[in-house]
Amino acid sequence: MTDDRVEGAAVPRRLHIPIHLRWGDLDAFNHVNNTSMLKLLEEARVRAFWLPEPGEDAPDTAVLDSSIFSGVLTLIARQEIEYLAPVPYQRHPLDVQMWFAKLGGSSVEVCYEVRSPIETAADGVQTVYARATTVVVKVDAETGRPLRLTPEERTVWSPYLGEPIGYAHRR
Repeated sequence: MTDDRVEGAAVPRRLHIPIHLRWGDLDAFNHVNNTSMLKLLEEARVRAFWLPEPGEDAPDTAVLDSSIFSGVLTLIARQEIEYLAPVPYQRHPLDVQMWFAKLGGSSVEVCYEVRSPIETAADGVQTVYARATTVVVKVDAETGRPLRLTPEERTVWSPYLGEPIGYAHRR
């Protein structure tokens, strides 16, 4: 897991979360099924934002306590995916790039680009398979009410603020 760091430039940082495909992610057309893409995005989100277990590596953005005793839920309020190219099965992990379009009061708008593996990029050019946006809301598990983002969350997530995805095929 790495992130982009550009000194002296206004280029937003992106998280790079490697996600391996499973044979079961493919459909009868021999490419990643659209419902499997939601699971791949979920896996990238969990790795990027949930606190790691002892001995696990995680990016600096992994600050959410996912334990059942934390009293905090992260719920999906909205999700949108634009498929740009079929994702074939491959052994190298996909490069799921992530950033935030917005840090709200109790919600975050997470943006993704699902790209071909870095290891197989010809001349450094990756295929962009899909772009997606997820709105995640922090909620009190007991009351069901939204919880405000903490100062720590804002501090570690703010460097990854960038432009929202401009979907090409929206009407």
